[in-house]
Amino acid sequence: MLRDIERYLTCPHCARGLAFEATGRALRCPGGHSFDLAKQGYVSLLPGDAHTGTGDTPEMVAARADFLAAGHYHPIAAALAEAAGNASGADGLVVDLGAGTGYYLAQVLDALPGAVGAALDISKFALRRAAKAHPRAGAVVCDAWRPLPLADGCAELLLNVFAPRNGAEIHRVLRPGGSLLLVSPTSRHLRELVDALGLLSVDEEKERRIDEKLSPWLSPVAAREVEFELRLSHQDAAAVVGMGPNAWHTDRARIADALAALPEPVAVTGSVRVAVYQRAARPGG
Repeated sequence: MLRDIERYLTCPHCARGLAFEATGRALRCPGGHSFDLAKQGYVSLLPGDAHTGTGDTPEMVAARADFLAAGHYHPIAAALAEAAGNASGADGLVVDLGAGTGYYLAQVLDALPGAVGAALDISKFALRRAAKAHPRAGAVVCDAWRPLPLADGCAELLLNVFAPRNGAEIHRVLRPGGSLLLVSPTSRHLRELVDALGLLSVDEEKERRIDEKLSPWLSPVAAREVEFELRLSHQDAAAVVGMGPNAWHTDRARIADALAALPEPVAVTGSVRVAVYQRAARPGG
């Protein structure tokens, strides 16, 4: 719930701390800025209506919720929860940047009974689900490319799964010695669907580029690849296409026709990198 993370939240206008009003229906800062809670349990801390990200649509969120609920990406969630359990001092605040429906954050919080979680995303449609994903998690609408509405050094862990990453802000909100757990696809991820359906592919240099972009603020300390086989119905295959970036770049009718020509179930490779980064003592250090 949002009350679990109230003490970590800051105003997007003046960066001062937020606290619940007496009614419990809004958060207010000492400067008088107020933010109403949505009836679905999340709060928007966007500084105005404009943002630089593209939020997932209701259709994308529904596809993701159905696909994840079926357990297809459980190996990723399990590896992430294991990495979180191995992280030092992981009983404070866990921030999921680009949390979507809160699926991965919930798995990590189950592994860390002393922790609370903040699900951050630009999509209010995703956060309607994330607000209910775990009893120790609160959901906040914000933009990953703007200053995050969180206090300096408040997070023990930060999760980032298939999501945008802002190295400077990650460094700012992590406590000294805190860790980033980052999940990114390898070039083999969903390769069979990429080839058969003409989807966006993952660059072979993606891992190197991620490390380079994060290097001023975070240092890589460990990484492992998690690879598994998926056996997907045509419906599940359409869902995995429709829940990610391919949803913006493909035609549904064309995808449906191409899927109909494939055997069912479709054998697909899941392949990701789960990397652990340590917060640098100072930017560039």
